[in-house]
Amino acid sequence: MKLSQFKVRIPEEQFAQFPLPFRDDSRMLVLHRTTGDIEHKSVKDLVDYFDEGDLFVFNDAKVFPARLFAQKEKTMANIEIFLLRELNHEMRYWDVLVDPARKIRIGNKLFLDEDLTIVAEVIDNTTSRGRTVRFLTDYDNSEFLDRLYELGHTPVPKYIRRPMEGDVKEQYEKIYGDYPIDKLDEERYQTIFARKTGAVAVPAAGLHFSKQLLKRMEIRGIEQQFLTSYMSLGNFKRIEVDDLPKHKMDSERIEIEQPLVDAVDRAHAAEKRVCAVGTEVMRALEHVAGTVGQIKPYEGWTGKFIYPDYDFSVANSFFVNLYGSQSIQLLCVAAFGGYDNVMNAYDEAVELGYRFGDYGDSMLIVD
Repeated sequence: MKLSQFKVRIPEEQFAQFPLPFRDDSRMLVLHRTTGDIEHKSVKDLVDYFDEGDLFVFNDAKVFPARLFAQKEKTMANIEIFLLRELNHEMRYWDVLVDPARKIRIGNKLFLDEDLTIVAEVIDNTTSRGRTVRFLTDYDNSEFLDRLYELGHTPVPKYIRRPMEGDVKEQYEKIYGDYPIDKLDEERYQTIFARKTGAVAVPAAGLHFSKQLLKRMEIRGIEQQFLTSYMSLGNFKRIEVDDLPKHKMDSERIEIEQPLVDAVDRAHAAEKRVCAVGTEVMRALEHVAGTVGQIKPYEGWTGKFIYPDYDFSVANSFFVNLYGSQSIQLLCVAAFGGYDNVMNAYDEAVELGYRFGDYGDSMLIVD
């Protein structure tokens, strides 16, 4: 298939700019992939589609404050630094993105605070916007990370505009009053089960799960297990080729442990549902899948790219957010739900005013 076949016209105003007051308040479009039938529900209705012994697989990666603001030496030009991954803990080498990149060359120093307690020195170019930097500081390694995260900001995607203005700001204030949006982002751009720090983007499908919803699942006997996929910006990288097999995914680190392996084996043996929560969970499961759907413990990297007509072998249901046109996530969802089914569902979601993006509404795909 071609990328051009996945174009969806989504009005800009339908990309959610802030979360709803409660995590499970969002709408949920339910797609039955065998028939193409669509239902319109709430996330609170999710448990109605599952029974005792079914399994949900979540991503427990924790987002860190990856967006930093600095000033370039001499010119004092404002520069944004986006942390991607730590390369060497002892030497404090990191891969980052810089913006505007045209102003940043090897040897430049970027000041992160007025007291110059941390300075980023550019030591290499990686991509058009990518750089490798070495952080210079008198802090020891533990204190350095604490201070770095203290200076950082929640890495909400660019389509979530900060600061807010106009009608969006007015809508926000009707709900949250004068509560600072930056503070709300810190609290809500994170799942309630996040525990392993290292992601630069939130596992968005997991944002819908409240303590109350998880408790209702537990009462029903639905098992909950976790893997870790340290979400990278590769998930959101624009696909530059129309011929999908030519696209190369950026790799991200994943961790799958024995309790999840055992839970998947139990669910398969009992012919129960296995629900992947988020496209990164689906990709991780398929990366370690054997020929008959069994998985194995794994710690390493994956560059798995899923698009139609991929043959899935682990999960048989899928809970996701509503994603942007021609996105890597949309391709994965269409591969699971069926191209025609998913594209029809997206058209209906647009028509009915569903909210798209990380803070948006959700989709459940079942047989």
